[in-house]
Amino acid sequence: TNIELANVYMKQRGVRSLFVHNGNRMLQGVITATDILGEKPMRFNQDRHIKHSEILVSDIMTPLKNLEAISIDEVRRAKVGHIIATLRDAGRQHTLVLDRNSEGSAFICGIFSLTQIEKQLGQAIPLTEVAKTFAEIEATVVSH
Repeated sequence: TNIELANVYMKQRGVRSLFVHNGNRMLQGVITATDILGEKPMRFNQDRHIKHSEILVSDIMTPLKNLEAISIDEVRRAKVGHIIATLRDAGRQHTLVLDRNSEGSAFICGIFSLTQIEKQLGQAIPLTEVAKTFAEIEATVVSH
């Protein structure tokens, strides 16, 4: 799937992230609205000299091995403020929650979304992160 279709799907469903899986329904990674609308596609275009419509989700998604994750044991002891701090420290809008079975294999049992936490708290959560790219600086300036 190309990133334009993923963006349309996210808008239709009112979500800002999607799990990406292969044909065997095995999780491969996550793609977010920030991935699609941010600097990643522009850099990919410049590196590969292809059209925006030819960029695939797999080209710019965050692969499974690079995803931030919190263990379910940590979540059980955490307060909402701890989760928010974890997301801020990682510079992410989402983090997975993993559980391990008796054999030591990990599986996803949840996901935290900063947007969802804001909705449930009924208030915006100010982010104190520093912009790292020109696109992030421009997005901040345009939105204010």
